[in-house]
Amino acid sequence: MGRIATIGFFDGVHKGHRYLFKQLNEEAAARGLKPLIVTFEEHPRTVLQSDYIPKLLSTKEERKALLSAYGEVVMLRFSTIRDLTAEQFMIRLKEEYGVEVLLMGYDHRFGSDGLRNSEDYCRVGAKQGIEVMRMEEYQDGTQHVSSTEIRTALEKGDVERAKELLGRPYALFGKVVHGKGLGRTIGFPTANIEPEEPNKIIPMAGVYTVEVTGYGLQVTGICNIDAKGTIEVHILDYKGDLYDQPLEIQFERFIREERQFHSLDELQQQIKADVDSSQHLG
Repeated sequence: MGRIATIGFFDGVHKGHRYLFKQLNEEAAARGLKPLIVTFEEHPRTVLQSDYIPKLLSTKEERKALLSAYGEVVMLRFSTIRDLTAEQFMIRLKEEYGVEVLLMGYDHRFGSDGLRNSEDYCRVGAKQGIEVMRMEEYQDGTQHVSSTEIRTALEKGDVERAKELLGRPYALFGKVVHGKGLGRTIGFPTANIEPEEPNKIIPMAGVYTVEVTGYGLQVTGICNIDAKGTIEVHILDYKGDLYDQPLEIQFERFIREERQFHSLDELQQQIKADVDSSQHLG
């Protein structure tokens, strides 16, 4: 069976991406083709610009798991195709994967020859027996949906907007490591989370309501992120030992900005207020 494919990095696999995958699957069903999603192991810009450090919305493993819900996933190393022209890449898609139709996002381009418009891609595709289709931009009401918009929201602490654009809460996955132990001395023990992916974006410094999953847990917590990006989570009504355990932190709501306290008593009272606020919001 032939394939209909789409190409992209798809960081975050947000609503706009899923709109494209919906069209991919509808076209696949109508044409009797298998849907294929072609993506890359590394962010393309890290190959094209050696000093570039990406701010990722999803790890490679997260992207692959999310993309797999919409079709067969092929994950290429961008470094192996960076020098291919659009036509050379289409030849590879045709010969290696049996691609008959290529569905392109509204703003997507590929190929070292720098093709710019849909007509050029259609012309090159036709030479190789590949029909090229360009999809319209997804609009969620008046909102522009893009990975850049989501990163901007997270950098401002607007995790609710990020959740709306993603279609799910933004999450960080990591292991519980030893911290200073200050929270335990004032009755609010915290789990210090070391993110699995160092380049995954950490929301703005502040205090958030989060959902914590992993190690048999699915509970609400209060997450504090300081100016250095240190992540501490107080898990409500939990007293067990979580050291070295993997946890996922899903960001639900912003409570307040992070600030310094003059005494442990002041800090304790503020944490109590944060817990009350989180329980009220929940």
